[in-house]
Amino acid sequence: MENTSTPTVMIIDDEADLRDSVSQWLKLSGFEADSFEAAEDALKVLTADYPGIVLTDIRMPGIDGMTLLRRLQSIDPGLPVILMTGHGDVPMAVEAMRIGAYDFVEKPFQPEQLADLCSRAAQLRARTMETRALRKELSDPNAMLRKLVGESPAIEKLRENILDIAQADGHVLVTGETGTGKSLVAKSVHACGPRASKPMITLNCASTERELQDAILFGGPNWPEKPLVEQAEGGTLCLEDIEHLSDAAQAKLLDLINAVSDGPETARPVNVRVIAVSSVLTGGSGSVEGFRNDLYYRLAALVLQAPPLRNRGKDILTLFTNYTVELADEYGCEAPQLNAADAANLIQAPWPGNVRQLINLAERAVLQSRRGENNISALLIDDGFEAPSMAIDTDKPLKEHVEMFEKMLIDHALRRNAGSVSAVMAELALPRRTLNEKMAKYNLSRQNYLNG
Repeated sequence: MENTSTPTVMIIDDEADLRDSVSQWLKLSGFEADSFEAAEDALKVLTADYPGIVLTDIRMPGIDGMTLLRRLQSIDPGLPVILMTGHGDVPMAVEAMRIGAYDFVEKPFQPEQLADLCSRAAQLRARTMETRALRKELSDPNAMLRKLVGESPAIEKLRENILDIAQADGHVLVTGETGTGKSLVAKSVHACGPRASKPMITLNCASTERELQDAILFGGPNWPEKPLVEQAEGGTLCLEDIEHLSDAAQAKLLDLINAVSDGPETARPVNVRVIAVSSVLTGGSGSVEGFRNDLYYRLAALVLQAPPLRNRGKDILTLFTNYTVELADEYGCEAPQLNAADAANLIQAPWPGNVRQLINLAERAVLQSRRGENNISALLIDDGFEAPSMAIDTDKPLKEHVEMFEKMLIDHALRRNAGSVSAVMAELALPRRTLNEKMAKYNLSRQNYLNG
């Protein structure tokens, strides 16, 4: 997972000059710094939710560094603690490493060395906090499924498939266009399966340097941190944008999957379920340049496809309304109101950016509303969508608006599906008899839509 917040270092030392110089250097290096003269004062604010790391001297009056380390281990064993030591304290620092310290740095130290050490510790802390937040989020599988908002046949089917595949416990490929919520689908699979009480560890392959992927996932002699495969022991390893996985990492991942699948004779001491997420790989082919077909077919034993937003009908209006209400609350203004034309245009828009694009549009609509304007259809046109002509006559009764809207929906569905009645029935969730009656009512002939 990517963490964009500024890393924080808590500096604890009874020497004011050292505290000030370390704090100044770390701030210049992109950190936030909290300084304390005594461990007693630091302990008043240190909790298991502290987002940063601790940099402490080992020899201090009152509570010394070793005692502080033991106290912090009882508060949060996952909190990285770096000890600053004098030359004679090195054996003590080594003992501190044995009982849980992240590392130590010997005085006098180079500022760059300290900044690099703090950076690695802060990255570890960020992943720990993200994992905890995710585990909390995943603790209620029903709540996770409820985040897949909508009542369209496409989203109902997706929820059913998630429940089935989650229990199967095989490796999973989650596919779908950009912005369709594939990460949420992956989280839901983990939350609804037998591994829900175990970790779900995520790596975004596209945003991770290819040269580091092998070490991050599987470790190595010079890699200082626990590899993600081991962190995910008993749980789920989610690889987002897996088509960007390096050749070396692909080979090791295939070895791991084969070892686990082939039984105890060859199995490694690692038990993980892999969920691969991709906008490029599909459930029908693994032919993507640079991606191994043998790995693809192992991962694609079970496939889930997140539906594009344009195929979700009235879900679009539900999602748009939900997002505008949430965003209006954040901005302290009234949520914009949809009229019939706006609703029709939202449903008919192609949504190449899917839910992500819808969220962006909802935010712009809220900002527009805050200025006293309300023209959602104009925002759609700004996004490059040519809205159909649908003039609203306020003197017409509601029944005529509904009929006009219904006719437009069926007309566009027939166009998209080149006159395929069965495809339109599935898209609009209409029985054949009902669709035939409505096509006759609105003088829509299937012959007019054949071949585009």
